[in-house]
Amino acid sequence: MKFYDREQELAALKEIEDISGRYAQMTIITGRRRVGKTTLVKEAFRRIPFVYFFVGKKSERMLCQDYSEILYEVLGEDLGDFSSFPRLFRAIMNISKRKNFTLVLDEFQNFRYINESIFADMQNIWDENKEESRLNLVICGSSYVKMKKIFEDKDEPLYGRKTAKFQIRPFGISILKAILSDYNPEYTNEDLLTFYMITGGVAKYVELLVMRDAFTKEKMISSVISPGSYFLDEGNELLVDEFGKDYGNYFSVLTSLAGGKTTRGEISAECGFDAGGYLERLDNDYDIVKKARPYMAGDKSKNVQFVLNDNFLNFWFRFIYKYHSAVEISNLEYVRNKVIADYSTYSGFVLEKYFRQSFSESGKWNIVTNYWESGMKNEIDLVAVNDSEKTIVIGESKRNPDKIHLDKLKEKAARIVSHHNGWDIRFIGLSMKDM
Repeated sequence: MKFYDREQELAALKEIEDISGRYAQMTIITGRRRVGKTTLVKEAFRRIPFVYFFVGKKSERMLCQDYSEILYEVLGEDLGDFSSFPRLFRAIMNISKRKNFTLVLDEFQNFRYINESIFADMQNIWDENKEESRLNLVICGSSYVKMKKIFEDKDEPLYGRKTAKFQIRPFGISILKAILSDYNPEYTNEDLLTFYMITGGVAKYVELLVMRDAFTKEKMISSVISPGSYFLDEGNELLVDEFGKDYGNYFSVLTSLAGGKTTRGEISAECGFDAGGYLERLDNDYDIVKKARPYMAGDKSKNVQFVLNDNFLNFWFRFIYKYHSAVEISNLEYVRNKVIADYSTYSGFVLEKYFRQSFSESGKWNIVTNYWESGMKNEIDLVAVNDSEKTIVIGESKRNPDKIHLDKLKEKAARIVSHHNGWDIRFIGLSMKDM
Protein backbone atom coordinates (compact mmCIF):
# COMPACT_ATOMS: atom_id res chain seq x y z
CA MET A 1 0.00 0.00 0.00
CA LYS A 2 1.31 3.44 -0.86
CA PHE A 3 2.03 6.04 1.80
CA TYR A 4 -0.99 8.19 2.69
CA ASP A 5 -1.45 11.44 4.61
CA ARG A 6 0.86 12.76 7.40
CA GLU A 7 1.94 15.82 5.38
CA GLN A 8 2.21 18.04 8.45
CA GLU A 9 4.11 15.45 10.46
CA LEU A 10 6.45 14.75 7.54
CA ALA A 11 7.24 18.45 7.10
CA ALA A 12 7.93 18.90 10.83
CA LEU A 13 10.12 15.78 11.04
CA LYS A 14 12.13 16.81 7.99
CA GLU A 15 12.76 20.19 9.62
CA ILE A 16 13.95 18.39 12.78
CA GLU A 17 16.27 16.29 10.62
CA ASP A 18 17.79 19.49 9.22
CA ILE A 19 18.16 21.03 12.69
CA SER A 20 19.99 17.91 13.89
CA GLY A 21 22.85 18.85 11.58
CA ARG A 22 23.55 21.71 14.01
CA TYR A 23 21.98 20.66 17.31
CA ALA A 24 21.19 17.24 18.76
CA GLN A 25 17.48 16.44 18.75
CA MET A 26 15.40 14.10 20.91
CA THR A 27 11.96 13.60 19.35
CA ILE A 28 9.26 11.52 21.02
CA ILE A 29 6.63 9.81 18.86
CA THR A 30 3.68 8.06 20.49
CA GLY A 31 0.45 6.53 19.24
CA ARG A 32 -1.49 3.30 19.54
CA ARG A 33 0.02 0.17 18.06
CA ARG A 34 -0.51 -0.36 14.31
CA VAL A 35 -1.14 3.35 13.69
CA GLY A 36 1.91 3.72 11.42
CA LYS A 37 4.64 5.32 13.57
CA THR A 38 7.47 3.20 12.16
CA THR A 39 6.33 3.72 8.57
CA LEU A 40 6.17 7.46 9.21
CA VAL A 41 9.74 7.78 10.50
CA LYS A 42 11.09 5.66 7.66
CA GLU A 43 9.30 7.91 5.18
CA ALA A 44 10.41 11.13 6.90
CA PHE A 45 14.13 10.59 7.43
CA ARG A 46 15.92 10.02 4.14
CA ARG A 47 18.56 12.75 3.84
CA ILE A 48 21.03 11.43 6.40
CA PRO A 49 21.94 7.85 7.41
CA PHE A 50 19.06 6.08 9.14
CA VAL A 51 19.72 3.64 11.99
CA TYR A 52 16.73 1.70 13.31
CA PHE A 53 16.77 -0.24 16.59
CA PHE A 54 13.73 -2.23 17.71
CA VAL A 55 13.68 -2.75 21.47
CA GLY A 56 12.59 -6.36 21.68
CA LYS A 57 12.05 -8.22 24.92
CA LYS A 58 15.32 -10.12 25.05
CA SER A 59 18.56 -9.84 26.97
CA GLU A 60 20.49 -6.59 26.97
CA ARG A 61 23.56 -8.37 25.63
CA MET A 62 21.64 -9.83 22.68
CA LEU A 63 20.13 -6.46 21.85
CA CYS A 64 23.56 -4.84 21.90
CA GLN A 65 24.92 -7.50 19.56
CA ASP A 66 22.08 -6.82 17.12
CA TYR A 67 22.54 -3.06 17.37
CA SER A 68 26.31 -3.25 16.84
CA GLU A 69 25.76 -5.17 13.61
CA ILE A 70 23.24 -2.59 12.39
CA LEU A 71 25.63 0.27 13.18
CA TYR A 72 28.36 -1.42 11.16
CA GLU A 73 26.04 -2.03 8.21
CA VAL A 74 24.64 1.51 8.12
CA LEU A 75 27.48 3.71 9.37
CA GLY A 76 30.50 1.50 8.77
CA GLU A 77 31.44 1.83 12.45
CA ASP A 78 32.88 -1.32 14.04
CA LEU A 79 32.32 -0.76 17.74
CA GLY A 80 33.13 -4.26 18.96
CA ASP A 81 31.11 -6.16 21.55
CA PHE A 82 28.88 -4.54 24.15
CA SER A 83 26.79 -6.12 26.88
CA SER A 84 25.47 -2.81 28.21
CA PHE A 85 23.17 -0.54 26.21
CA PRO A 86 24.29 2.65 28.04
CA ARG A 87 27.89 1.95 27.01
CA LEU A 88 26.77 1.39 23.44
CA PHE A 89 24.73 4.59 23.59
CA ARG A 90 27.79 6.51 24.80
CA ALA A 91 29.72 5.20 21.79
CA ILE A 92 26.85 6.27 19.51
CA MET A 93 26.86 9.76 21.00
CA ASN A 94 30.59 9.99 20.36
CA ILE A 95 30.10 8.96 16.73
CA SER A 96 27.41 11.64 16.39
CA LYS A 97 29.98 14.32 17.19
CA ARG A 98 31.55 13.69 13.79
CA LYS A 99 28.59 12.23 11.86
CA ASN A 100 25.03 13.51 11.54
CA PHE A 101 22.59 10.59 11.46
CA THR A 102 19.17 9.47 12.67
CA LEU A 103 18.79 6.85 15.39
CA VAL A 104 15.30 5.43 15.96
CA LEU A 105 14.60 3.51 19.17
CA ASP A 106 11.27 1.77 18.53
CA GLU A 107 9.07 0.44 21.37
CA PHE A 108 11.39 2.27 23.73
CA GLN A 109 9.26 1.52 26.79
CA ASN A 110 10.39 -2.13 26.57
CA PHE A 111 13.70 -1.14 28.17
CA ARG A 112 11.75 -1.25 31.46
CA TYR A 113 11.59 -5.03 31.10
CA ILE A 114 15.28 -5.31 30.23
CA ASN A 115 17.08 -2.93 32.59
CA GLU A 116 15.23 -0.01 34.12
CA SER A 117 18.46 1.81 34.97
CA ILE A 118 18.96 2.39 31.23
CA PHE A 119 16.78 5.52 31.41
CA ALA A 120 18.93 7.21 34.06
CA ASP A 121 22.14 6.19 32.28
CA MET A 122 20.82 7.57 28.98
CA GLN A 123 19.92 10.85 30.67
CA ASN A 124 23.46 11.30 31.99
CA ILE A 125 25.06 10.40 28.66
CA TRP A 126 22.69 12.69 26.73
CA ASP A 127 23.30 15.62 29.06
CA GLU A 128 27.08 15.17 28.91
CA ASN A 129 27.29 14.94 25.11
CA LYS A 130 24.33 16.74 23.52
CA GLU A 131 26.11 20.09 23.05
CA GLU A 132 28.69 18.52 20.72
CA SER A 133 26.40 15.84 19.29
CA ARG A 134 24.60 16.02 15.95
CA LEU A 135 22.33 13.06 16.62
CA ASN A 136 18.74 12.99 15.40
CA LEU A 137 17.40 10.72 18.16
CA VAL A 138 13.82 9.54 17.60
CA ILE A 139 12.13 7.58 20.37
CA CYS A 140 8.91 5.74 19.50
CA GLY A 141 6.53 3.95 21.83
CA SER A 142 3.03 2.52 21.70
CA SER A 143 2.41 2.03 25.42
CA TYR A 144 0.61 5.22 26.33
CA VAL A 145 1.01 4.74 30.07
CA LYS A 146 4.69 3.80 30.05
CA MET A 147 5.77 6.46 27.55
CA LYS A 148 3.87 9.13 29.44
CA LYS A 149 5.57 8.12 32.67
CA ILE A 150 9.06 7.99 31.16
CA PHE A 151 8.93 11.46 29.60
CA GLU A 152 6.25 13.41 31.51
CA ASP A 153 6.72 12.27 35.11
CA LYS A 154 8.89 14.85 36.90
CA ASP A 155 10.50 12.09 38.96
CA GLU A 156 11.72 10.21 35.89
CA PRO A 157 15.30 10.85 34.61
CA LEU A 158 14.31 11.61 31.00
CA TYR A 159 11.74 14.22 32.00
CA GLY A 160 12.36 17.52 30.22
CA ARG A 161 14.87 16.10 27.71
CA LYS A 162 12.65 15.91 24.62
CA THR A 163 12.96 18.62 21.99
CA ALA A 164 9.71 17.68 20.18
CA LYS A 165 6.77 15.37 20.66
CA PHE A 166 4.23 13.92 18.23
CA GLN A 167 1.15 11.84 18.91
CA ILE A 168 0.18 9.99 15.74
CA ARG A 169 -3.54 9.60 15.22
CA PRO A 170 -5.41 7.22 12.91
CA PHE A 171 -6.26 8.37 9.39
CA GLY A 172 -9.10 10.87 9.16
CA ILE A 173 -12.26 10.39 7.15
CA SER A 174 -10.99 12.19 4.04
CA ILE A 175 -8.01 9.81 3.86
CA LEU A 176 -10.24 6.75 4.28
CA LYS A 177 -12.33 8.04 1.37
CA ALA A 178 -9.19 8.56 -0.71
CA ILE A 179 -7.99 5.01 -0.02
CA LEU A 180 -11.33 3.49 -0.92
CA SER A 181 -11.45 5.62 -4.08
CA ASP A 182 -8.02 4.36 -5.13
CA TYR A 183 -8.88 0.69 -4.68
CA ASN A 184 -12.64 0.64 -5.27
CA PRO A 185 -13.83 3.74 -7.14
CA GLU A 186 -17.39 2.39 -7.08
CA TYR A 187 -17.57 2.08 -3.30
CA THR A 188 -20.88 2.79 -1.62
CA ASN A 189 -21.54 4.75 1.56
CA GLU A 190 -22.26 1.42 3.24
CA ASP A 191 -18.77 0.27 2.28
CA LEU A 192 -17.30 3.49 3.66
CA LEU A 193 -19.17 3.13 6.96
CA THR A 194 -17.95 -0.46 7.38
CA PHE A 195 -14.39 0.56 6.49
CA TYR A 196 -14.56 3.28 9.14
CA MET A 197 -16.28 0.99 11.66
CA ILE A 198 -13.67 -1.78 11.43
CA THR A 199 -10.40 0.09 10.89
CA GLY A 200 -11.08 3.38 12.64
CA GLY A 201 -8.36 4.72 10.34
CA VAL A 202 -5.61 2.56 11.88
CA ALA A 203 -3.02 2.11 9.13
CA LYS A 204 -2.27 -1.59 9.75
CA TYR A 205 -5.93 -2.56 9.61
CA VAL A 206 -6.42 -0.56 6.44
CA GLU A 207 -3.39 -2.25 4.90
CA LEU A 208 -4.66 -5.72 5.80
CA LEU A 209 -7.99 -5.09 4.11
CA VAL A 210 -6.18 -3.67 1.07
CA MET A 211 -4.04 -6.81 0.88
CA ARG A 212 -7.18 -8.97 0.95
CA ASP A 213 -8.92 -6.81 -1.66
CA ALA A 214 -11.73 -6.33 0.87
CA PHE A 215 -13.46 -3.08 -0.04
CA THR A 216 -17.16 -3.90 0.26
CA LYS A 217 -19.16 -4.33 3.44
CA GLU A 218 -19.57 -8.06 2.88
CA LYS A 219 -15.90 -8.70 2.04
CA MET A 220 -14.66 -6.65 4.99
CA ILE A 221 -16.78 -8.50 7.53
CA SER A 222 -15.88 -11.85 5.98
CA SER A 223 -12.18 -10.95 5.95
CA VAL A 224 -12.12 -9.90 9.60
CA ILE A 225 -14.02 -12.96 10.82
CA SER A 226 -12.34 -15.74 8.88
CA PRO A 227 -9.96 -18.62 9.71
CA GLY A 228 -6.46 -17.32 10.38
CA SER A 229 -7.60 -13.69 10.45
CA TYR A 230 -5.11 -11.27 11.98
CA PHE A 231 -8.02 -9.47 13.62
CA LEU A 232 -9.35 -12.32 15.76
CA ASP A 233 -6.68 -12.11 18.46
CA GLU A 234 -5.80 -8.45 17.98
CA GLY A 235 -7.50 -7.17 21.13
CA ASN A 236 -5.51 -9.63 23.23
CA GLU A 237 -2.29 -8.71 21.43
CA LEU A 238 -2.86 -5.01 22.08
CA LEU A 239 -4.12 -5.01 25.63
CA VAL A 240 -3.27 -8.06 27.75
CA ASP A 241 0.32 -6.95 28.31
CA GLU A 242 -0.76 -3.33 28.74
CA PHE A 243 -3.27 -4.14 31.48
CA GLY A 244 -1.23 -6.81 33.25
CA LYS A 245 -2.82 -9.19 35.75
CA ASP A 246 -6.05 -7.15 35.94
CA TYR A 247 -6.75 -7.51 32.24
CA GLY A 248 -9.85 -9.67 32.87
CA ASN A 249 -11.63 -6.87 34.73
CA TYR A 250 -10.57 -4.31 32.14
CA PHE A 251 -11.90 -6.58 29.39
CA SER A 252 -15.22 -6.89 31.22
CA VAL A 253 -15.53 -3.10 31.44
CA LEU A 254 -14.65 -2.66 27.76
CA THR A 255 -17.12 -5.36 26.72
CA SER A 256 -19.85 -3.56 28.65
CA LEU A 257 -18.95 -0.26 26.97
CA ALA A 258 -18.91 -1.88 23.52
CA GLY A 259 -22.32 -3.32 24.26
CA GLY A 260 -23.83 0.12 24.73
CA LYS A 261 -23.55 0.73 28.48
CA THR A 262 -22.29 4.26 29.10
CA THR A 263 -22.59 5.14 32.81
CA ARG A 264 -20.54 3.96 35.74
CA GLY A 265 -23.64 2.49 37.38
CA GLU A 266 -24.72 0.53 34.30
CA ILE A 267 -21.22 -0.80 33.70
CA SER A 268 -20.66 -1.74 37.34
CA ALA A 269 -24.00 -3.56 37.47
CA GLU A 270 -23.22 -5.56 34.35
CA CYS A 271 -19.64 -6.38 35.40
CA GLY A 272 -20.51 -7.28 38.99
CA PHE A 273 -17.89 -4.96 40.54
CA ASP A 274 -17.33 -1.23 40.93
CA ALA A 275 -15.99 -0.16 37.55
CA GLY A 276 -15.16 3.41 38.60
CA GLY A 277 -11.42 2.99 39.07
CA TYR A 278 -11.06 1.01 35.86
CA LEU A 279 -12.98 3.64 33.89
CA GLU A 280 -10.83 6.44 35.27
CA ARG A 281 -7.61 4.61 34.36
CA LEU A 282 -8.92 3.71 30.91
CA ASP A 283 -9.58 7.41 30.39
CA ASN A 284 -6.62 9.11 32.08
CA ASP A 285 -3.86 6.50 31.81
CA TYR A 286 -4.66 4.41 28.74
CA ASP A 287 -6.49 6.90 26.50
CA ILE A 288 -8.85 4.14 25.33
CA VAL A 289 -12.02 5.42 26.97
CA LYS A 290 -13.30 8.98 26.78
CA LYS A 291 -15.22 10.58 29.64
CA ALA A 292 -17.88 12.75 28.03
CA ARG A 293 -20.22 15.41 29.35
CA PRO A 294 -23.05 16.94 27.34
CA TYR A 295 -22.77 20.32 25.68
CA MET A 296 -23.05 23.16 28.22
CA ALA A 297 -22.27 20.88 31.20
CA GLY A 298 -19.55 22.12 33.54
CA ASP A 299 -16.34 20.24 34.26
CA LYS A 300 -17.69 19.14 37.63
CA SER A 301 -21.04 17.96 36.31
CA LYS A 302 -21.94 14.43 37.39
CA ASN A 303 -23.87 13.93 34.14
CA VAL A 304 -21.13 11.77 32.65
CA GLN A 305 -20.97 9.07 29.99
CA PHE A 306 -18.04 6.85 29.11
CA VAL A 307 -17.31 5.91 25.51
CA LEU A 308 -14.82 3.45 24.03
CA ASN A 309 -13.16 5.80 21.54
CA ASP A 310 -11.29 3.25 19.39
CA ASN A 311 -13.47 1.97 16.54
CA PHE A 312 -11.68 -1.33 16.08
CA LEU A 313 -11.59 -2.16 19.79
CA ASN A 314 -15.26 -1.29 20.06
CA PHE A 315 -16.00 -3.74 17.23
CA TRP A 316 -13.66 -6.38 18.68
CA PHE A 317 -15.16 -6.31 22.15
CA ARG A 318 -18.75 -6.19 20.86
CA PHE A 319 -18.44 -9.14 18.50
CA ILE A 320 -15.19 -11.06 18.74
CA TYR A 321 -14.37 -11.04 22.45
CA LYS A 322 -18.02 -11.28 23.46
CA TYR A 323 -18.33 -14.47 21.44
CA HIS A 324 -14.79 -15.71 22.06
CA SER A 325 -16.08 -19.19 22.96
CA ALA A 326 -17.38 -19.54 19.41
CA VAL A 327 -14.10 -18.15 18.05
CA GLU A 328 -12.10 -20.68 20.07
CA ILE A 329 -13.99 -23.63 18.57
CA SER A 330 -13.71 -22.07 15.11
CA ASN A 331 -17.45 -21.49 14.76
CA LEU A 332 -16.84 -18.26 12.91
CA GLU A 333 -20.10 -18.50 10.99
CA TYR A 334 -21.89 -17.99 14.29
CA VAL A 335 -19.90 -14.81 14.94
CA ARG A 336 -20.46 -13.50 11.41
CA ASN A 337 -24.19 -14.08 11.79
CA LYS A 338 -24.12 -12.08 15.05
CA VAL A 339 -22.41 -9.19 13.25
CA ILE A 340 -24.90 -9.28 10.38
CA ALA A 341 -27.91 -9.50 12.73
CA ASP A 342 -26.72 -6.54 14.80
CA TYR A 343 -25.21 -4.57 11.94
CA SER A 344 -28.07 -2.14 11.36
CA THR A 345 -28.33 -1.14 15.02
CA TYR A 346 -24.60 -1.05 15.70
CA SER A 347 -23.68 0.82 12.53
CA GLY A 348 -26.28 3.44 13.44
CA PHE A 349 -24.22 4.34 16.52
CA VAL A 350 -21.04 4.31 14.42
CA LEU A 351 -22.71 6.65 11.94
CA GLU A 352 -23.32 9.19 14.74
CA LYS A 353 -19.62 9.12 15.58
CA TYR A 354 -18.73 9.38 11.89
CA PHE A 355 -20.65 12.66 11.53
CA ARG A 356 -19.20 14.12 14.73
CA GLN A 357 -15.71 13.27 13.51
CA SER A 358 -16.47 14.67 10.07
CA PHE A 359 -17.57 17.99 11.59
CA SER A 360 -14.47 18.02 13.85
CA GLU A 361 -12.15 17.51 10.91
CA SER A 362 -13.79 20.25 8.84
CA GLY A 363 -11.96 22.96 10.80
CA LYS A 364 -15.10 25.12 11.00
CA TRP A 365 -16.07 24.42 14.62
CA ASN A 366 -14.36 24.88 17.97
CA ILE A 367 -16.74 22.48 19.78
CA VAL A 368 -18.17 19.28 18.34
CA THR A 369 -20.00 17.01 20.73
CA ASN A 370 -23.43 15.60 21.59
CA TYR A 371 -26.07 16.44 24.16
CA TRP A 372 -28.33 14.79 26.68
CA GLU A 373 -30.05 15.72 29.90
CA SER A 374 -30.11 13.83 33.20
CA GLY A 375 -31.69 10.42 32.91
CA MET A 376 -30.63 10.25 29.24
CA LYS A 377 -33.49 12.52 28.21
CA ASN A 378 -33.51 14.73 25.09
CA GLU A 379 -30.51 13.01 23.49
CA ILE A 380 -29.04 14.87 20.52
CA ASP A 381 -26.46 13.25 18.24
CA LEU A 382 -24.55 16.33 17.10
CA VAL A 383 -23.87 19.81 18.44
CA ALA A 384 -21.29 21.81 16.45
CA VAL A 385 -20.41 25.27 17.75
CA ASN A 386 -18.46 28.19 16.29
CA ASP A 387 -18.12 30.68 19.15
CA SER A 388 -16.51 33.36 16.98
CA GLU A 389 -19.36 33.43 14.48
CA LYS A 390 -22.04 32.59 17.09
CA THR A 391 -23.22 29.69 14.98
CA ILE A 392 -24.55 26.30 16.09
CA VAL A 393 -25.53 23.24 14.07
CA ILE A 394 -27.76 20.77 15.90
CA GLY A 395 -28.11 17.46 14.13
CA GLU A 396 -29.88 14.13 14.26
CA SER A 397 -28.28 11.08 12.67
CA LYS A 398 -30.21 8.08 11.34
CA ARG A 399 -29.32 5.46 8.78
CA ASN A 400 -32.73 5.99 7.18
CA PRO A 401 -33.53 9.66 6.42
CA ASP A 402 -37.26 8.91 6.71
CA LYS A 403 -36.76 8.39 10.46
CA ILE A 404 -35.38 11.89 11.01
CA HIS A 405 -37.88 14.32 12.56
CA LEU A 406 -36.56 17.86 12.85
CA ASP A 407 -39.63 19.07 14.76
CA LYS A 408 -38.86 16.62 17.57
CA LEU A 409 -35.17 17.58 17.37
CA LYS A 410 -36.09 21.23 17.93
CA GLU A 411 -38.13 20.24 20.98
CA LYS A 412 -35.19 18.32 22.44
CA ALA A 413 -32.89 21.29 21.81
CA ALA A 414 -35.07 23.82 23.63
CA ARG A 415 -32.62 24.27 26.50
CA ILE A 416 -29.68 24.83 24.12
CA VAL A 417 -31.66 27.42 22.15
CA SER A 418 -32.71 29.26 25.31
CA HIS A 419 -29.05 29.73 26.27
CA HIS A 420 -28.05 31.17 22.88
CA ASN A 421 -30.25 34.15 22.18
CA GLY A 422 -29.19 35.96 19.02
CA TRP A 423 -27.17 33.02 17.69
CA ASP A 424 -27.58 31.52 14.24
CA ILE A 425 -28.93 28.03 15.05
CA ARG A 426 -29.45 25.48 12.27
CA PHE A 427 -31.13 22.09 12.57
CA ILE A 428 -30.09 19.33 10.18
CA GLY A 429 -30.76 15.66 9.54
CA LEU A 430 -27.86 13.40 8.62
CA SER A 431 -28.26 9.96 7.08
CA MET A 432 -26.29 7.46 5.00
CA LYS A 433 -26.77 9.61 1.89
CA ASP A 434 -24.92 12.50 3.59
CA MET A 435 -21.65 10.64 4.14
